[in-house]
Amino acid sequence: MPIDRKVARFNRKFANHLVGPLFSRLPGFGKVHHRGRKSGREFATPVKLFRRGEDIVITLPYGPGSDWVKNVLAAGGCEITTRGRRIQVTNPVVFTDDGTTKMPALTRRILSRVDAKEFLALTPVAAPSPAVRR
Repeated sequence: MPIDRKVARFNRKFANHLVGPLFSRLPGFGKVHHRGRKSGREFATPVKLFRRGEDIVITLPYGPGSDWVKNVLAAGGCEITTRGRRIQVTNPVVFTDDGTTKMPALTRRILSRVDAKEFLALTPVAAPSPAVRR
C-alpha cells in the first residue's frame, strides 16, 4: 500500500516548498515540471529518481493516482530538473516492480518499507545535433 494521501497533501502544501529547491540539486532527486490537465497552470513537484539505461525512472511512493502523474501521462511527457540540468522527457510509462528492476539498493530498501512498487519511466528527448558548418 503506498503512502497515505494525507501525507501527500501535507507535502504538496508545505514540505515540497521547503525541500524542493534543495533536493532538485542532489544526486538521486529532481523536480518534475508539468502543466495541470484542467487548470493549465505550471507546477513543479520534487521527486526521487534514478537512471535505468537511457530512461529516467521516478519512484511513486503515493501511487500512480497522484495529480502530477496524471498530468505527465496526459501530456505525454514533461521536463525534469536534476543536478541543475533541465531535461525534456517523453513516453511516460507506469510500471510495477517485480523485484528485478535495477535501482539503487538504498532506494529499494526505503520503498519496500512503504510498500511502494510502482514507478514512472520516461525517455529523454535527444538533443538536436549541432549544424555542421562548411
